[in-house]
Amino acid sequence: MVLTDTHTHLYYQTDNTLRADLMQRCLDNKVDRLFLPNVDAASVPLMFDLLEAYPANCYPMLGLHPCSVKEGWEEELAIIQPALHKHKIYAIGEIGIDLYWDKTFLTEQIRAFKLQIDWAKILNLPIVIHCRDAFDEVYEVLQEEKDQKLRGIFHCFVGTLEQAKKIIDLGFYLGIGGVVTYKNGGLDKILPQIDLQNIVLETDSPYLSPVPYRGKPNESSYLTYIAQKVAELHQTSIEKVAGITTENSKRIFGV
Repeated sequence: MVLTDTHTHLYYQTDNTLRADLMQRCLDNKVDRLFLPNVDAASVPLMFDLLEAYPANCYPMLGLHPCSVKEGWEEELAIIQPALHKHKIYAIGEIGIDLYWDKTFLTEQIRAFKLQIDWAKILNLPIVIHCRDAFDEVYEVLQEEKDQKLRGIFHCFVGTLEQAKKIIDLGFYLGIGGVVTYKNGGLDKILPQIDLQNIVLETDSPYLSPVPYRGKPNESSYLTYIAQKVAELHQTSIEKVAGITTENSKRIFGV
C-alpha cells in the first residue's frame, strides 16, 4: 500500500532531527509520496532543502499563496519564477483566492492567479488551487481560463455537492483532507456521492489535523486517518482508497 499526500508543508519543520522523525513516521505509515506546495518567496529555499534531503519522497510545486498577495506581490513572483527553471517542478501552487481574512487585495489576487495559471499552461503543469470563501470568484476565473491545458487539484475541498460537480466537470480533482473526519465538517454527507476516481488525499500539514489529533499540529503520517475515513464512507478498504487516490495523483502530476 502506498499513500500519497498531495499537499503538505512539511518543510516548515527546519530542525533536522524533528524533520527526520516526521519523515520516518510517514514511511512507517506508507505515506511515501509527498507533494510540497510553495507559499511565498521565503519558503522556496525551505522546500528545496527538504527535497534535497529526501529526493525519493518529495515533489516540489511553486506558487504564490493568495494570502501572500499584498503590497509588493509582483516582486514576490519575480523571485519565485526563476526557480521554475532551476528544478523539476510538478505543479504551480498553491495559488488561488482567499477572502476569509482580507478582501482588500481581491483584484491583485485575481491578477496573480491568472498570471500563475499562464505559467502552468506554458510549462504544461497542473495547478493546485487554494480557495477560501471565494468559490464563485475562483470558478469565474477557471471558466475564463478553461482550455485543454487547465487541470489540477482543488485543494482542501469543503464545499457543497453542487460545487464538487462543477469542479469535476472542469476536469479538476478534489483534495480531501482532515475536515472529512470532523463531526460537523459536512464532507461526510457528500463524499459518498463522489467517485473515488475524482479525489486525492492531503493533510495540509501542519494545519487541519484529522481526528483524533484535531487542534494539534498536523503531519503527513496522519494521512492514514483521512484515508481510513474515506474508506469507511465509501464502504471499502483503505488499501483500495490508497491505490485509487495514488493513481489519481500520478495522472495529475505525471509521476
